[in-house]
Amino acid sequence: MMFDLPDSQTCYDSFFARSPDMRGRLWVGVTSTGIFCRMGCPARQPKPENCSWHASVQSCVEAGFRPCKRCRPLEPEGADPLVTRLTRALEDDPARRWREADLLALGLDPSTVRRAFRRSLGISFLDLARMRRLQAGLGQLAGGARVIDAQLEAGFDSGSGFRAALTRLMGAPPDRWSHPDPLLRIDWISTDLGPMIAVADDHALHLLEFADRPALPKELERLRKAVKGRVALGRPAPIDQAAEEMRAYLAGRLTRFETPLVLHGTPFTRQVWEALRRIPAGETRSYSGLAQEIGRPEATRAVARANGANQIAVMIPCHRVLGADGSLTGYGGGLWRKERLIALERQMGASAG
Repeated sequence: MMFDLPDSQTCYDSFFARSPDMRGRLWVGVTSTGIFCRMGCPARQPKPENCSWHASVQSCVEAGFRPCKRCRPLEPEGADPLVTRLTRALEDDPARRWREADLLALGLDPSTVRRAFRRSLGISFLDLARMRRLQAGLGQLAGGARVIDAQLEAGFDSGSGFRAALTRLMGAPPDRWSHPDPLLRIDWISTDLGPMIAVADDHALHLLEFADRPALPKELERLRKAVKGRVALGRPAPIDQAAEEMRAYLAGRLTRFETPLVLHGTPFTRQVWEALRRIPAGETRSYSGLAQEIGRPEATRAVARANGANQIAVMIPCHRVLGADGSLTGYGGGLWRKERLIALERQMGASAG
């Protein structure tokens, strides 16, 4: 969310004094290097005349600054050494079953860890670790493993606990995702912004959502009912293509997706989604502006609803729509992801220019 910046001298003093009330609200662009930094960057302090002050990462990128490689301002807002330490530990051993006692053994306060992760990633560390273990279990099931073997791979002592966790994530128990003659297949895609669930047939992608999106279970259940239960775990070619394109996009090497898509929605909803796909990477629109573009200026609220109903994240770029005042507004994948996606695309656009 944008706010009015104080004068340059106040910004300079607050930023380099690491004022707590300005953390996450103030960034500096250094005109002599073309780099922008978050508060607390270990780089040498620039001279006041070389500082350009900004209230958001987006503003820095729009002004042509590149992210600092030392403080990494494109990482989730609020990231701190504690978050970095534990996410790296999770990457090193994703199957580990973390408990609060493990955090205490590391000399960490579980409530502090929980707050730090929710502030940075929108999810607690223990929930994130649990999701990674579920990913391992789903991978086993997709490969044809028995539920008991997938359960053990995921580090669940209880079969009922494993089934319940999968049901919460997928909207239905595992046996409903194992049709012998499926029309749709489901798999997990790992990305730098967190795990995503993908659904595709042999020719096109039907769904791509972040695994922690609250609406995901209902979206999956609607697809399952639409094909009368003919869904199974697996990885057809469109999911492979989507995974590769997401890796290239998040690495800043791709601005246009070519994965074939199936759009489930009313004619108006599909019209909005197609308009979203025409917004160039690095640009944004308001809801009212998007309504104008499709020739329905009176339909701003309907456009907002269609935007929120999008079930193919990133590839149908609903993150490129902002509030009329330039605020990030809502995003099913979390505002921290929306901010990073916009900043990434601004950076790619600046590099291309």
